[in-house]
Amino acid sequence: MEHQYEKKTLWVVLLTAVTMVVEIIFGLTTKSMALLADGIHMGSHVLAIGMSWLAYVIVRKVSKNNKFTGNSDKILSLSGYSSGLMLLIFAVVILVEAFERFFNPADIVYKEAIFVATIGLIVNVVSAFLLNHDHEHSDHNIRAAYLHVIADALTSLSAILGLTAAMIWDIPFIDTIAAIISSFVIIKWSIGLLKDSGAALLDIKKKNKEHDHSHGHHHH
Repeated sequence: MEHQYEKKTLWVVLLTAVTMVVEIIFGLTTKSMALLADGIHMGSHVLAIGMSWLAYVIVRKVSKNNKFTGNSDKILSLSGYSSGLMLLIFAVVILVEAFERFFNPADIVYKEAIFVATIGLIVNVVSAFLLNHDHEHSDHNIRAAYLHVIADALTSLSAILGLTAAMIWDIPFIDTIAAIISSFVIIKWSIGLLKDSGAALLDIKKKNKEHDHSHGHHHH
């Protein structure tokens, strides 16, 4: 299963990286903050998904190595956890940006911005299909990569909706509201991912949560 994920994540890394470069170049040439921001966000996803890909490579190498006696699934959980952390930071960054834009709305080159955001969205949707996994065989690593792609698609989508609305009805703050909603959704996902992958790292089994009174405090 894992070698198949390894190929897929590599494809997604390459796809996303190319799109990121295009967005940053266009962002600079059209002086569009939205594109530049989207490109930079994509960059953070490239890093995260790249890490997911590396995790699969390491697991593959490690499983061939007889000296390694640890649990190679932990590598995937660790990568998933780190990725989830990046996702959380990413969501907070969007929130901060959205609030800044709320107070000083920027002039946007609408046509180009919408065009490139659409390319970004298409790439993310293709990536999402590539990374689509059935939950029985999934691990935290592929889930993390998948969430990054979906999160990116969400921000592209909110940019498209916001820009289109702003262009047609001249309501610049729709973009901001969309961004804020996206952030909250992404924060929710990343926390879920951190909880699950963190539990796997600490060998906390799901079933024992009720019986485990040694910790004294309950989150639920």
